[in-house]
Amino acid sequence: MNAIYLSGSGNTKHIVTLLLQELGGSGICAPIESEDAMKALEGDELLLAYPTMFSNIPYLVRDFINSHETAWKGKKIFLITTMGLFAGDGTGCAARLLKKYGAEITGGLQIVMPDSIGDCKALKKSKEQNKAIIEKADKRIIEAAKQMRAGKYPKEGLSFAAHMAGLFGQRLWFYNKTTGYKDNVKIDPSKCIGCGICAKNCPTQNIKIVDGKAVASSKCTMCYRCINHCPKQAMTLLGKTLYEQPTFDKNSK
Repeated sequence: MNAIYLSGSGNTKHIVTLLLQELGGSGICAPIESEDAMKALEGDELLLAYPTMFSNIPYLVRDFINSHETAWKGKKIFLITTMGLFAGDGTGCAARLLKKYGAEITGGLQIVMPDSIGDCKALKKSKEQNKAIIEKADKRIIEAAKQMRAGKYPKEGLSFAAHMAGLFGQRLWFYNKTTGYKDNVKIDPSKCIGCGICAKNCPTQNIKIVDGKAVASSKCTMCYRCINHCPKQAMTLLGKTLYEQPTFDKNSK
């Protein structure tokens, strides 16, 4: 099984890596923005993973699926979403699109992980609480791998009930936030030192260094990599104030 994933703070990367390890696979495991993602796409059985955003798939993932529509026909695909609290039909959103292109959806998992939205007070927890969340997630992945090895694939987020929960729980109210790439990354030039870490981490190459300062364009997929790795806390996205810079490494220590 090959894996393609989008990971902002590192949560999704951790989940994918652990599942593949538990399944005993030796396939390609590639970030969605990398050249290796195209190599992974050549496999017959795939794992596609991403963080849920407002009970929807990130636009970068949707764009990737649509841009390679002929590649999905006949593929067996297992979907994973990570979430801070609620996913609804996070896996189902991608499943419906992939089925349209002829893919077979083998199952889905929706895993709670520590919140990664650093400029919003909601869902913030202590390091100890986040460690407990990760430990619970790891146990769920290990159990899911056991089931998958036995041929019993979880089906989370794929039912009609999950579809209704995602639609009325979040998606109808926040649909405009996930219908395309965004241009609302805010950079404080008085804090920015032009180090380039944000530009290096951006999966869509949305940020460039111009005259020694970071400048954002209009292709943000809201992954929060740039914000959570900025050494001077010069960036925000959904909020106006940065409260913390959560990453998987910080939460797991």
